[in-house]
Amino acid sequence: MSGTDHGAQADWSGPQPVMVLVAPQMGENIGFAARAMWNFGLERMRLVTPRDGWPNPAAVATASGASRVLDHVGVFESTADALGDLDYVFATTARSRDLTKPVMTPERAMAHTRALIGEGKRVGVMFGPERAGLENADIVQANAIVSVPVNPGFASLNLAQCVLLVAYEWRRQTGEDAPEVVEMAGTQFASQVEVQKLFEHFAQRLDDAGFFFPDHKADSMQMNLRNMLSRMPLTQMDVQTFHGMLRQFVRWKERGD
Repeated sequence: MSGTDHGAQADWSGPQPVMVLVAPQMGENIGFAARAMWNFGLERMRLVTPRDGWPNPAAVATASGASRVLDHVGVFESTADALGDLDYVFATTARSRDLTKPVMTPERAMAHTRALIGEGKRVGVMFGPERAGLENADIVQANAIVSVPVNPGFASLNLAQCVLLVAYEWRRQTGEDAPEVVEMAGTQFASQVEVQKLFEHFAQRLDDAGFFFPDHKADSMQMNLRNMLSRMPLTQMDVQTFHGMLRQFVRWKERGD
């Protein structure tokens, strides 16, 4: 093993934290963690004394397209060495500890990470081995703890799951993805004019059918109808479909079926 980060020259080429896996036990889990990282655009991984050594063919096999992460992994002989050039470090753990440190959710931790990196700081997140997690000797080197709000009766997360949660929150803090989008399927939202024309068509057909009764309630009933149409996120295709339905009602009546 080496204390040299194989990707040192490119290690801080972009504004993102480094994921530090302390004493990972299985190459497969390193690969799964790399895959979780690359899903959300993270590519800087460091390993501290991986049990099965490095490089590890099992990690490559399970990375499944995330070899970019593994190609520049830094391997270190101690946690202190892996964290030595970092300005701020988080330790992930689901267990309570006898250490006084800030405890943050992944969302809060990644928001803080973004702010720190914006100030030019270098940030790392530590993850412990699969079987027991981080030891106090590792956690004491961190500035803060990241704790996932999981079921207290079953708080165990595997390594890749934990990495995925942190990477996802990082992406949420730095991405520009809208929290909700509507797939328009080849159409567009209806304009105000189109909705108004639809209302007029509805009102005419309903009036012909004697729906607006009694007369003194007709105005409020029409207002309720117009308001209902305004609340609906109608597309142009929806409007055309309603017009077609209303026209068919008239044709059906004229046929005398």
